[in-house]
Amino acid sequence: MIPKIILSSGPNATRRTIGYLFGKGRANEHTDPHLVASWNGFAPDPGRSTHRDPKDAMAQLVAQLDQPVKMLGDKAPKDTVWHCPVRAAPEDPILTDAQWDDIARRIVAAAGIAPTGDEEACRWVAVRHADDHIHIAATLVRQDGRRPERGYDQRAVQREARKIEVDYGLRRLKPGDGTGAKRPTSKEHFKAKRLGQDAATRDVLRLRVRRAVAAASEEAEFFALLEATGVTVRLKLGPSGDALGCNFALPSDTNDKGEPVFYAGSTLAPDLSLPKIRKSLATTSPEPAAARPGDPWHQATAATDRIPHHLTRGDDHTAQGQLVALGATLDVLPITAPAAVKAELEQAAAAFERATRSRIAADLDSTRVLRRSVQAIWRDHPSDGDGSGLAMLLDTVLTAVAYAMHWHRTHQHAQQEAAAEHALVHLQIAYAQVAEPVLAGLAQRTPSLQMKQRFARHLQQVAPEYAERILNDAAWDALAAVLTAAEAAGHNGTAVLDQALGQRTLDDANNPARALTWRVRRLGERHVPSPRAQAANARSTAQRTGTPAPGAVAAPPAQPPSARRR
Repeated sequence: MIPKIILSSGPNATRRTIGYLFGKGRANEHTDPHLVASWNGFAPDPGRSTHRDPKDAMAQLVAQLDQPVKMLGDKAPKDTVWHCPVRAAPEDPILTDAQWDDIARRIVAAAGIAPTGDEEACRWVAVRHADDHIHIAATLVRQDGRRPERGYDQRAVQREARKIEVDYGLRRLKPGDGTGAKRPTSKEHFKAKRLGQDAATRDVLRLRVRRAVAAASEEAEFFALLEATGVTVRLKLGPSGDALGCNFALPSDTNDKGEPVFYAGSTLAPDLSLPKIRKSLATTSPEPAAARPGDPWHQATAATDRIPHHLTRGDDHTAQGQLVALGATLDVLPITAPAAVKAELEQAAAAFERATRSRIAADLDSTRVLRRSVQAIWRDHPSDGDGSGLAMLLDTVLTAVAYAMHWHRTHQHAQQEAAAEHALVHLQIAYAQVAEPVLAGLAQRTPSLQMKQRFARHLQQVAPEYAERILNDAAWDALAAVLTAAEAAGHNGTAVLDQALGQRTLDDANNPARALTWRVRRLGERHVPSPRAQAANARSTAQRTGTPAPGAVAAPPAQPPSARRR
């Protein structure tokens, strides 16, 4: 249940509000508007006036609501009308008028508008003109001439809504921390419908601005990307001529004068003000020309693979920065992904957007590699012939999002935890669609039985706790194939397997065989180590496993198998 408080001012504020509530609506969406509750239980009802002109009943209702305000004259407050739509979720049962009556009374009591038993409280009415919601309208002068005590009324109303959800068996929303993006209003939803848009302008702009921030490496590129995606930008300039802020609009969304309707970045989302956009872009400025090039798919995968470590071992500011970078990754991926998975990835990005913000300030310094590599994927379109690059990245993204969900849970960020969980569902669907054909293609290159047995014995020796699951998994043939390919490229296959096992525990992997396949694939495509490095790897492997290196005499293991490093 979502209550939202709106304040109105001006000499005709009450008449405008009541006129809207009992009118046809901006798109004829108001059906059978009528009172379900009022401050005295018998206020005039313009919607159910069978024996008088509804206009007369409306004028009488407005006059009665306004009476305490008029008594104060020039001493009346600036904001005179308190308006609170209260909407149930689409899947909730349809409530009766009597139930909405009770809900309205609980809301005005919680807000301080009309505390229970206070006969001198503000005058108010609750109007229902749809199955799923009511509008509460009150005037902000008590009947004794004082102003209501409604400090922090928005928080109080939200708390009461959570209790109402429990009492009436409604969908239970998660408590927030004030960092969520502003939801589109009913007016914005109906306008989008008239314009033939799938989403409200506010949501469309937030998505496009976020993608531009994620894809751009500098401010000029950011504005160029917005222009390319059809977003009009209006800068707010200071006395010096420097840009202090920016507003965004869609050319198709205009007001009654035919002018574009602009939204300030900070009203689209708390992290989309120009200063915060600039702070984000500062971490993705172009790398020096001398910077060593690499495969951006591998770089992005390796950087994403480190996110769980940051979330479990790093400080909160670093962890929050990683979540911001993870969100930027999800924002860009749908642009580069195959058409078959675009929709799922877009829904994952939209859901995870809420999980990228909290009250904790984000330290973005540790996110440069991830953000630059994802931008390189978007900008340079590096080769990903069989789709393994995207599959590898999605595999690590899945784990990172799962850790993000846990991190938010431990910090009691209920909305963010739910958002990460929602994103995870869409990512799992996309990952399955991407990974299955890649793994099937790799499995067709399965090596000889002798080669598979050699890798299997090594796996049983160095990772007995995972060996049975891996060897019985359908992805085992793909893993054996990438190990063989690594050896063909000049690597030591068992050393690469050891390195893949040592990168990070497999305890959190949904499918250890797949996780190892992507790790080995990434390691096997790196440059081949020198003979000296290969010898060092062989000695390291011998020390960990108790297997003698070539030309060496086996020594007893220094520690029991259960304590060996994976």
